[in-house]
Amino acid sequence: MEIPSSTELVKVLIIDDDANVRHSIASYLTDSGYLTIEAADGEEGLAKMASEKPELVLCDLRMPKIDGINVLKVIADSYADVPIIVISGAGVMSDAVEALRLGASDYLIKPILDLEVLEHSIERSLERYSLRRENLKYRKQLEQANSELKTSLAVLEQDQQAGLQVQMKMLPASPMQKSSYVFHHQIVPSLYLSGDFVEYVTVGNDHVVFFMADVSGHGASSAFVTVLMKNLTARMRSDYNRLGRDGILHPAEFLAQANAELLGTAIGKHATLFFAVLDTQNNSLTYSVAGQLPVPILVTDEGSRYLEGQGTPVGLFEETNYEEIKVELPDQFRILLFSDGILEVLEQETLTKKEAFLLAEAPKFTADIESVFEALNVDSNQKYPDDIALLIVDKI
Repeated sequence: MEIPSSTELVKVLIIDDDANVRHSIASYLTDSGYLTIEAADGEEGLAKMASEKPELVLCDLRMPKIDGINVLKVIADSYADVPIIVISGAGVMSDAVEALRLGASDYLIKPILDLEVLEHSIERSLERYSLRRENLKYRKQLEQANSELKTSLAVLEQDQQAGLQVQMKMLPASPMQKSSYVFHHQIVPSLYLSGDFVEYVTVGNDHVVFFMADVSGHGASSAFVTVLMKNLTARMRSDYNRLGRDGILHPAEFLAQANAELLGTAIGKHATLFFAVLDTQNNSLTYSVAGQLPVPILVTDEGSRYLEGQGTPVGLFEETNYEEIKVELPDQFRILLFSDGILEVLEQETLTKKEAFLLAEAPKFTADIESVFEALNVDSNQKYPDDIALLIVDKI
């Protein structure tokens, strides 16, 4: 499924007190087909927000007069349907969490050496907010028809705001198609901030990188780790595009880098990951496992099996050694990757029985995630103790 470009005649407001950064971004976006407006500080930015009515805002955090956090607060209150991408050179965890809490759709760290990363973030933010506006329009229609439903939706909105699923803002579009390969995902969020996260991005012409991460615990620090994983992916993808460095195509190298960066934060968090590289030219899968449970299920015409492999979670030990495993794939297959939240809702008594049940049921599942959740008695409208994530990769 090709997603149409969202750049046509889109007006972008760039708020940054660094004139060189501001002009550089404006020049690049203008060449890419955007309309750009510049503001040198937060006060000027809010004035132009009111007069120019941009469709998207790029905002620095550390600025004179009115800083970026206060700009975010005003925009979140008065222009809730306008996506905001924070671009900051500070790289402070508390700033990232606060910006995302206030409604920023993404958080990028200066310097942005490859502006394609920024353009990709803008396109994804516009797509998500377009869907959000359509959903809000539909919700208002339902509220007008049924006052009881209106009350229920208001309660649901309140719960969603309380839950504040930060990582949801950064998830990829679903479905995404690359030649004959289709990627679907869904996360059923818990009541708390958490660290379940999925990502899939194309790398070059012949590869798709995808992973699932489950960060320990709940709260803002867990959500921040998902920001770190997303940024690491973007940086390594940029290194491939700009410098020809192929580290992103080596799962063990990605996990080793993620391990080092997570330990470097000193926030006491670890994460389980399954990281894979799909070679669409040769129809093969290269992957590494870092404590992921359950491991992915490969479904083919011959039946279903768990992929082999094991390894320690990232963020626990300085000395790590991740194994890379390569699998030649059949002409048609399906890969099902669950986070460990699914194990908490299955009725079987032991982990072994739960894993056996998933394996036995896997050939019956379709690519429709809702039908998979229904078969496993997972209600996507219910709140569970832990997030439940599902990523499906199909070869059609």
